Amino acid sequence: MSSNQITNNIRKLRFENDEMTQQKLADKAGVTRQTIIAIEAGKYSPSLTLAFKIADAFGVPIEDVFQYQQQDLKTNNESES
Repeated sequence: MSSNQITNNIRKLRFENDEMTQQKLADKAGVTRQTIIAIEAGKYSPSLTLAFKIADAFGVPIEDVFQYQQQDLKTNNESES
C-alpha cells in the first residue's frame, strides 16, 4: 500500500516576497483566498494549472512550490523478503 502526499512552500514563499498576503496571491492566481488557505494548509491539492499559476505568481519553478512524496507502507499481512 502507498500513501501519497503533496507538500508546499507557499507560506515561506509569501513571506520571502514582501510578505505577500493570501489575498494578493489569490488575485494573481485567479482563485479565492479560501482556496489559497486550503492549499497552504495541505487540505486541498490544486489542479496542475493552478499549481503553475501559483508558481508563476512567485516567479519560481513549480518544484520550488510543490513537492510530491510517495511513501510505501507495509501492511501486517505482507511478508517481508
